[in-house]
Amino acid sequence: MRTLRRELARIWACVTDRPRGQLVFAGAVSAWTLAWVAGQAVAAPMAPTDVLRGLAGWAGVGTGWLDGVSGWARDPSRFGVFSVLAVAAGLLWAATTERRQLPAIFGWLTVMVAAEGIGYQPAVLRAVVTMVAFMALLVLLSLPGKVNVMMDRVVLIPKDVLRAGATAAAMAAMVPLFVPCLLTVRLVRPYVTRPAKVPAPREAHRKSLVRD
Repeated sequence: MRTLRRELARIWACVTDRPRGQLVFAGAVSAWTLAWVAGQAVAAPMAPTDVLRGLAGWAGVGTGWLDGVSGWARDPSRFGVFSVLAVAAGLLWAATTERRQLPAIFGWLTVMVAAEGIGYQPAVLRAVVTMVAFMALLVLLSLPGKVNVMMDRVVLIPKDVLRAGATAAAMAAMVPLFVPCLLTVRLVRPYVTRPAKVPAPREAHRKSLVRD
């Protein structure tokens, strides 16, 4: 359990350690995806444009262009294109790393575009299955490999593949939860007592010889 908490803390530190512009972009996408996912339990099936439509209606902005976008995307002749986009979203999620976090955000944007045409469940299911299948393929390819300390080539190691896959999945799942988690951390931070930092032991300085 402690290892899981440390791993989640490490992932959260990576998610928040990015330029301010990317944080704003991630926050906007997080709010949109969270409203879309949560809306499935309230007014299913809810399309991603329905979230924008509700926001535009509250602000008193016309939504005619959103109706045009929805009608174009839901044309049955474009079902295959949006299915491919859902697969691409899963590959973007799988390509997410600690240093490259934008694929997770663009993966959610892509899956929302796909869901506009084929629906929430088919789009998300295709994306998740694609990500899991890609990671499973890498694990299978890594099994025959032998780890050698003196190796001088790029290889797939099962343990590292599983770790990278778990990190990618966690960061992809963190996108819709980014805004509520960030607000919770900022709200609770003043009330949390942190352990005192133990100073690192200083290296013993060698005494220089002084001659009279």
